[in-house]
Amino acid sequence: MKHFDFLVLGSGIAGLSFALKVAPHGRVAIITKKDRTESNTNYAQGGIAAVTSKEDSFELHVRDTLEAGVGLCKEPAVRTIIEEGPARIAELIELGMHFTEREIPSAPGSRELDLGREGGHSKRRILHAKDVTGREIERALLAAVARQPRITLFENHFAIDLISSQKLGHPGDNQCLGVYVLDKQSGQVETFVAPVTLLATGGLGKVYLYTTNPDIATGDGVAMAWRAGAAVANMEFVQFHPTCLYHPRAKSFLISEAVRGEGAVLKNLAGVEFMEQVHPLKSLAPRDIVARAIDSEMKRSGADHALLDITHKPARFLMERFPNIYQTCLGYGIDMTKEPIPVVPAAHYQCGGVLTNVNGETEIRGLYAVGEVACTGLHGANRLASNSLLEALVCAHRAAQKAIARPASPGEFRIPPWHSGHAHNPDEMVVVAHNWGEIRRLMWDYVGIVRTNKRLQRAQTRIANLQEEIQEYYWDFIVTSDLLELRNIATVAALIVASALRRPESRGLHYNLDYPERNPDWARRDTILRREF
Repeated sequence: MKHFDFLVLGSGIAGLSFALKVAPHGRVAIITKKDRTESNTNYAQGGIAAVTSKEDSFELHVRDTLEAGVGLCKEPAVRTIIEEGPARIAELIELGMHFTEREIPSAPGSRELDLGREGGHSKRRILHAKDVTGREIERALLAAVARQPRITLFENHFAIDLISSQKLGHPGDNQCLGVYVLDKQSGQVETFVAPVTLLATGGLGKVYLYTTNPDIATGDGVAMAWRAGAAVANMEFVQFHPTCLYHPRAKSFLISEAVRGEGAVLKNLAGVEFMEQVHPLKSLAPRDIVARAIDSEMKRSGADHALLDITHKPARFLMERFPNIYQTCLGYGIDMTKEPIPVVPAAHYQCGGVLTNVNGETEIRGLYAVGEVACTGLHGANRLASNSLLEALVCAHRAAQKAIARPASPGEFRIPPWHSGHAHNPDEMVVVAHNWGEIRRLMWDYVGIVRTNKRLQRAQTRIANLQEEIQEYYWDFIVTSDLLELRNIATVAALIVASALRRPESRGLHYNLDYPERNPDWARRDTILRREF
């Protein structure tokens, strides 16, 4: 067994921030299933929403967040995260994070933070590092982690399952004791033990056929927490980003909302703007509205994509403000300074997740969850753009403070070693690949931007059948990372469908044609699921 004081699952902004805060108080293991830079954070383009301008205020940011969340945000959590944001941003800058600055027009030679604007925001408040903010955050945090001798990074280690006292059959409150981890290089399963475990595993975009997320986003944290007995909430609210690059060779490349923030407009293939009739903010409307409008326009016209046009802006401005997007599009033969960018909606962000408070505490003692894997009440039924990195920073800080102030006792538990299967099946991989593809396709077709009860019920029946097949493979054969990811996306898909069937209304990101209006009885009402043992 490997003994630590703190276990951190995930190497994005939430996990790295937490690890740096707790390292002075004990030995920390960061476990990540690929290399240390592979995280949803690393792919974040837009930036971090925070009040740093005199023209802005906490009240305006709170109002924008509550409006986007359509009645499901928890206002105390919203206020805490927004009001504590600037202090956490200052800490990030002290660590070496470089945000893009601009010259102050009224004071030549002086500089200030260059603030962007995105959909749903009433003011410019998005701090960014050009259009590669996430990459710069990862660089700064990993450099700080490298300077901390009490942090050990385990790359290519896949967390299989949390070890909880309830699962081991012990009476009393459920407590997290550690995690079983597959060393992908050796094929051996190791046992990591600690009184504090943080889930910072990111999102679940790969549950869907089309997504802006990297391949690692398979809902592992939610699935593990669910199996361990933690409650999950609001899983029906999956945000589809309106503008993913549409190109046969482009894999999951996001066209940041900041492009619309700088004046890009959505058009159909005939070159006609269509957002004017949909929302007062037009192309800067909240993401759920924009994604549904594009989906509707595509279905109406039979087109397989829409267009995002910012050719009216100076070419030099676009190349300097969006260098990564400009170069990537150019690599696919699209010059965004001269022609519209073809775009299509794609699964982007989970607004639900493991139920926590604003301190990252779950219902299982010793288990914390921070970032996209968690549901704090900040996002409600629809996340306001760029609030996610802010939430990760603030909640990682608060979770670290709690874990330091109230360390959980490891207790006297006998933790059994992992027992792996011994069978090898020559056709195992083709079965895994087929089931993986089937889940992602049926989730896209039946549980996507627009839903119906009939589609949801069909999805539920088929996913239940697939889970039986997957479970049989899981117990009979030696575990692999592909099999583990398949098991997790099946679990998360089932949770999304179950949650969607429970909400008899359309609200935010959950749009059901059988219930096209909001139901006042479901205002401020979370969809909470708990596993029965």
